[in-house]
Amino acid sequence: MEIKAECFKALGDDTRLKILMMLSDGEKCACDIQENFQLKQPTISHHMKILQQTGLVHVEKRGRWMFYGLNNELLQKLQQFIDTELINDNQLDYILADQDCDGTRNKQT
Repeated sequence: MEIKAECFKALGDDTRLKILMMLSDGEKCACDIQENFQLKQPTISHHMKILQQTGLVHVEKRGRWMFYGLNNELLQKLQQFIDTELINDNQLDYILADQDCDGTRNKQT
């Protein structure tokens, strides 16, 4: 569960989400990622390090360039977690209480 929490924390940043969206159509060189943002190289490196540490992206060094790509296997596992654990009819019974905190609403069926 801790790995999922770290991934969701990493996904909670707008810049990192945009980077993942860029990578959705294939691997990108670090310089290609940087040119799409108004950020300096150390800031992009920080975001890439977080994405890499969580396992959301993989990195490959080719010569002097770093290429980043999505870890589709992990992203599919996160999607499966959302689909089966968070959006599961059995879980909804647990989430929906019989009453509001003030005790006024009964569970609707």
